[in-house]
Parts: sequence; C-alpha cells; structure tokens
Amino acid sequence: MIPFVAGISFKTAPVELREQLAISPATLRCRACWLKVKAGLAEVVLLSTCNRVEVYGVAKSNTRFDRILNYLSVEQQDVSEYVYVHEKEEAARHLFTVTSGLDSMVLGETEITGQVKHAYQTAQQADLTGPVMNCLFQKALQTAKAIRSRTQVGCGATSVGSVAVELAEKLFGAELPGKTVMIVGAGKMGEKCVRHLSKKGVCSVIVSNRSPERAEGLAKEFGGRAISLDDCRDALIEADIVVSSTGCQQIVLACRDIAEAMKKRRNRPMFLIDIAVPRDIDPAVNEIENVYLYNIDALQELVCANTRLREKELSSCRSIVEVKTTELMAKLNSMKTYDNRVPSQPEWAFGRPVAA
Repeated sequence: MIPFVAGISFKTAPVELREQLAISPATLRCRACWLKVKAGLAEVVLLSTCNRVEVYGVAKSNTRFDRILNYLSVEQQDVSEYVYVHEKEEAARHLFTVTSGLDSMVLGETEITGQVKHAYQTAQQADLTGPVMNCLFQKALQTAKAIRSRTQVGCGATSVGSVAVELAEKLFGAELPGKTVMIVGAGKMGEKCVRHLSKKGVCSVIVSNRSPERAEGLAKEFGGRAISLDDCRDALIEADIVVSSTGCQQIVLACRDIAEAMKKRRNRPMFLIDIAVPRDIDPAVNEIENVYLYNIDALQELVCANTRLREKELSSCRSIVEVKTTELMAKLNSMKTYDNRVPSQPEWAFGRPVAA
C-alpha cells in the first residue's frame, strides 16, 4: 500500500473540464465514500475547489492512479491526460505545497488551508481515513501554520480590490466597518472593490450610475441605495470611501467638488479609488488636506510589490516543506503502514458517479 494523490488543477485543465469533476460541499462526504468503494481504496480524502479537484488516498502500488478521477466525471469522460499523479514522498510534498497556498493561482492565499482542513475533517468523520491520511493531513496543516508564522508569503494584498481594502484599513483602522462607501459608475472592477469593502462590514453603500436599472440592482445586492450619476457630487458629503469607474472621457469629480464636500464634512478623511481609464477624478485632489487618492496605476504597483515580496519568500517556504516531508515519511516508515491490507481492486471501467 502506498499514499498517492491524483488530481487536476487550473495549471493542467481548463475550467470546462474542472467543472465536470467539481463536487459541492453538500455531496462531498457521499462522493468520497462512493469513490473509496468504487476505486478500491484503503483510505481517501477528496478535495474539490474552483481551482482543483484532487483525490488523496492509499492503495496498491499497481493501481492506475491516473484513471481514478474518471469516476468523478459527470459525463463519464476519460480525463487521464489532464491528471497529475504523485506517490509516497512526492504526494506528501504536493499536499504540503497546496495546503500552504504555494500552488495557488494567487501565491500565498489562505483560503485553500481552510478548504483542505474541511476536506480532511469530512473524510475523517465518515471513517474514510486511517493512519496514513491522518498523519499526512495533520502534518500538512502544521506545515501551513509554520509557513504562515515563519515567512511573509501571505503578506500584502495581491488584487486591486484587496489592495484597496488594505489601504482603507490602514486609513480608517477599527472604524472601517462604520464607514460609507459610494461607487461612481457600476463597472466590474468598481463592483469588485465594493464587494471587498462590503465583506469588511462597511455600514452603508451608495451606488451612482448613468443607468438607473444597473444602479438599483447593485444597490439592492449591497443593501444600499441608488442615485443618479448627476447626484454623486451631492452625496460626497456622506461618502468616506469613493470608488470611481465610469468609463467617461472627461473628469467626473473635479478638485472643487471634493473641496466643497470636505468643508461640509468638517474635514473628515476621504479615501478615493479611481480605477477608471481615462481617470474620473482630478489628480489635484491629492493636494487637499485629509483626501487620499489612488488611481489604477498606483494600486497595480502595490499589487506587484506585494507579489514580489511573496515570491522572495518561496525559498524559505520550500525549505519548511522539505523538513516536514522528511518528518512525515520517517513517521510513516516507523509505523510500518505500507502493508497489503487493501480492498479488492475493481476493474477500471467507467462507473456512473453519484450526482453532484
């Protein structure tokens, strides 16, 4: 018996294929149980996210690991050409890398750690794990924790929306959840910025857009209110954070508009995020006291700087992964877990998977 991983990810397969194998959280336990029996595995943990579907398990060394994911295909498609397979030490190294966010689309992201933990707990609660998977996943979570505490790979935001939130948090601190955000022009990038800010608990959202229907729809989603684009200047007195992305060919918010609003606000700080090209906000507003303006170039520069910082930490992260991998393999070898106790191996025909 040997531990292995067989999977596909955004690096090896297009989204059209990944969605054929994707498993909803509600059916994860059922599908894992079904797969263990169908594929003849001694232990199994099934991980499914928007960027990857992976099967971690223990099976005979002569198992066709590259064909295991065929069982998960809704259309009973042969996906083996897209599948990567790692065994023994390489399987452990891969899981530690994935769990730590080192194999993610955004280097160092933390969401994957929680997804791995959930996948493991689901399998454990269903009695699908044993000594090998328990050791493997517990060590993986320990590795992710060590990397977070000893390196800066997770430091700094790496998207325009998340950078905007990071800057807003620095400016407003603990008061951010009580602030009001106004989006001027309901474009996709502006919407993403407001969505990030909304997750941080901003108390009020104002949507100003040329199209009333679009403004009202977005305002309803965020529990805010819609106003016309012409009324956005009057609403500046309420807005602590302004995200502008209209697509207009001329300045929408002039320096005098911001100056007048600041007088009525009694000089309370205002954070302006101009992600429009051409720019919506007069750059001269940066000269006004307590007004902080960032355009798309400034935000992208911060994203790149944060990404470079994370990349510099990769060597330290990999060293931790190697140490943890060595520790795990020593423990597994001392436990003598590699024996011949494994369910009888079925023929590798395409079985119909449980519906997602």
